[in-house]
Amino acid sequence: MAVDVLLGLQWGDEGKGKIVDYLADQYDIVARFQGGPNAGHTIIINDQKFVLHTIPSGVFRENIINVIGNGVVIDPITLEKEIEGLEDLGVDVKSRLLVSNKAHLILPTHRLLDAASEAAKGKDKIGSTLRGIGPTYMDKTGRNGIRVGNLMQDFDRKYQQLRDKHLRLAEQYPAIDFDLAEEEEKWMASLETLRSLQKVDAEYYFHDALQNGKTILAEGAQGSMLDVDFGTYPFVTSSNTITAGVCTGMGIAPQRIRDVIGISKAYCTRVGSGPFPSELFDEDGENLRKLGSEFGATTGRPRRCGWIDLPQLRYTIMINGVTKLVVTKMDVLNDFDSFKAAETYILNGEQSKNIPFDLDVKGLEMGYKTIDGWGMLDGVNSYADSPSAFKNYISYLSKELEVPVSLISVGPERNQLLEI
Repeated sequence: MAVDVLLGLQWGDEGKGKIVDYLADQYDIVARFQGGPNAGHTIIINDQKFVLHTIPSGVFRENIINVIGNGVVIDPITLEKEIEGLEDLGVDVKSRLLVSNKAHLILPTHRLLDAASEAAKGKDKIGSTLRGIGPTYMDKTGRNGIRVGNLMQDFDRKYQQLRDKHLRLAEQYPAIDFDLAEEEEKWMASLETLRSLQKVDAEYYFHDALQNGKTILAEGAQGSMLDVDFGTYPFVTSSNTITAGVCTGMGIAPQRIRDVIGISKAYCTRVGSGPFPSELFDEDGENLRKLGSEFGATTGRPRRCGWIDLPQLRYTIMINGVTKLVVTKMDVLNDFDSFKAAETYILNGEQSKNIPFDLDVKGLEMGYKTIDGWGMLDGVNSYADSPSAFKNYISYLSKELEVPVSLISVGPERNQLLEI
């Protein structure tokens, strides 16, 4: 069988967790392939809110195995809290969760370095979540990292060696408020939970599953515009958030990938620093933030809000090979009599549908099209019954982006979805 991929097409927070949860019962396995606890996938079931940071979003489905792939970086403290929270809700996590032996661990000193480095940048901060993600990936590529499999193999020596290296590096930064002894004590205690989980050589596990006819959904974290190679560098994350990351983050061969399901909000948001060409600084932007509850699931930071950016979406659809488009948070636009979609970028008087090399370039403007609103969607349970203006917007997106829209979210609950 094949692997389907589900990922975000903007700067993250597109609603991936809800869509994975909705689609999960069509698959045997759901797997995370990159990122770490800087991601926050929010799922609302029966008015109860769940935020997942490391565990794949299929964990709420009883008959589905969830795998943390080798491309993910794991903070054992965060993972332990997440497991305990789910178990308190009656979710049998440990029987449904597997962890790749090759996934790297986030150490307390990774978080120390992250916080010290970001503090030293002053006004040039990149907007790190301070979870130690960047330093962990640096150790991974620098061939110094500690992996899950090392918990049972030469762990104490490797930990001390890496810790000492980090403390030497930290000396170059001004001192910050970070209680390393306390954080290490919690970290070491949390390893017992990680050790209790089922560990696998995930690349073999996925291969065998596919050979036996199993279906796999690869779940991305963050968004395509945060990809370390193709995003708004340097205001990006430290991993490959696009489809190509599935191959390296799970050990999946490219020909195994079938559908790529891309997710976009009906508008656009971004958390932290970095360019955002369609950002709004007026009442419309504030209304989007308020109506969409646009605050980070992981950090709690208010999200920057703007109109949908079609050149940006064409770009991420192209590099991901998207075959199906999901549009979320359509209900947030209910209160707008009209709204806008950015159709072109304008630089030095020239219009283009391609995004420039540097989105932070001075003088960059957007060419907008005004879209008619549709009013409230209360009681709309099918796409066929939705207002004509609503359908017109979906048709417009599909035509402009040259990819079919297959699913539309019209509310926070898992059942507030319209299939086309």
